[in-house]
This record gives sequence, structure tokens and C-alpha cells, in this order.
Amino acid sequence: MKIHTTNYIDTFIEVAEDTGVSKGNIPPKRDRKTIAEIQYEIISQFPYKYTSDELLFKIYAERNALTEEVYEEARRIFFSKGQACLRASPLTKKYGFGIHSDHEGKVALYGMETKEYLNFLNDTKIKKVKAMKSNR
Repeated sequence: MKIHTTNYIDTFIEVAEDTGVSKGNIPPKRDRKTIAEIQYEIISQFPYKYTSDELLFKIYAERNALTEEVYEEARRIFFSKGQACLRASPLTKKYGFGIHSDHEGKVALYGMETKEYLNFLNDTKIKKVKAMKSNR
């Protein structure tokens, strides 16, 4: 069985061209936490701790109340089909955050108004990709 990955290495995901914001905005709280809210909480609290794959599976496991006993098999099944990468994250499309993946593929968030965001844009050593547009 083929295993897919969403990880990037030494890559910066820029905000989508059609984002409607000019700075990073924290996703609003809802009764049931949204994907954006969960992604924001995890990445902002633990920068460069998780890879994209680890983050996406952690959210999947949490939302589906998986126990650790089934993690290995559930992870294998989860990544046996392609998953949307963080270029499709609402954080990069709608909320004004860029996501940097370091040399280990661990991710951190940077608001588009920050000096760090601009530094990543100007860094010739890392690959840059745009987040997916919301509208075609």
C-alpha cells in the first residue's frame, strides 16, 4: 500500500493570492472547534514541534476520538490516500498566516504582517509555494 505525505522540507507556504486580510488573524472560536482553530492552537503553541503529517493526523485522531492503541493502523489507513497539505489550510487561505517547514519538516506560523514573514519571502535558500486560492 502506498503511503502519501503532506510534508514539506525547507519550504515557506505564502498566503493565498486572494486572501481577504492584511495580517494574521486568529480563527474565531466556535461551539465545535474548526480545523483552522485546532491548527492554529497546535502550531502556535508548539512551533516547530510537528510535521504537517503529524499535525494532520493528530487533528484527525482527536476529532475521531481515536485511542493510542489504534494509532498505528489508523495512521497507515489515513495516509494510504492523499490528504490535503497545508497549502489548503484555512490559516494560509483565509486567516493571513504563512507556514514555514524547517529542514526536518516541522512547521511554524507567521502572520503576513511580521518581519519574519517578509524574511522568508526574501530568503533564497528556501522554496516558496503559494497557498491555494479560495476562488478559482
